[in-house]
Order: sequence, then C-alpha cells, then structure tokens
Amino acid sequence: MATTQVDTVHTGADKAKLAAAVGLVIASVVGFYLLGKQGVLIQWVALLVGLVAAASLFLVSESGRQLVAFARDAWREVKKVVWPTRKETLQMTAYVFAFVVIMALFLWFTDKTLEWVLYDLILGWRKS
Repeated sequence: MATTQVDTVHTGADKAKLAAAVGLVIASVVGFYLLGKQGVLIQWVALLVGLVAAASLFLVSESGRQLVAFARDAWREVKKVVWPTRKETLQMTAYVFAFVVIMALFLWFTDKTLEWVLYDLILGWRKS
C-alpha cells in the first residue's frame, strides 16, 4: 500500500502569514458591511484593498509559493495538449450523436420486446 505525504505548514512564520491572510479576508468582509453608510465606492475600495492584501500575504507564504509553482506546472502541461481540429471535433460529435441514436433505438426495441413478452405472452394482458 502506497503512503501519501501530506504537505503541511511547518514554520510558525508561515502559520502566522496564513492566519493573518484569513484575518484580512474576514476584516475586509466585515469592513464592507460596516462602511455601508460611507458610500458604495468606499465599501468596494475597502473590500478590494483587504482582499489584495490578503492575497499578497498568502502568496509570500510557503503555501502560496507552492500554489504558484503548481499553477506554472499546470499551465506548462496545458501548452503541451494537442487540441483537435474543427473537422475532428465535428466528426467525433457526429459519432457520439449517431451512437446515442442507435443506443436509444436499441433500448426502445428491447423495452417493447420485453413488454410484449411479459404482458401479451406470459400474462395474457391485452392493451385496449
């Protein structure tokens, strides 16, 4: 059985950064609602400044750096994908639709056959 390693925050400084980032998010949301009488512009500025500060603080933590590295690796992998051409996409779509129609007809035929066998032959019930 393979063991999986779970990455956790190890240093006190990283824990403090993450806690401060969460605190900034909460303070931003609370500030947004408390500044309701100051005007909509002030509310949104306070919310956005707090969220940007929280994101900045998160990104300088070890977890933030790992997230950025993961995003870079994921983007690098997306660039390697060979996307199908328009013709290939339309062909595959047509194949899927054809399969769905054939499967629907097969299931309908099977249902009607079983209905006929059970109700007409075995039970002798006639539909009026």
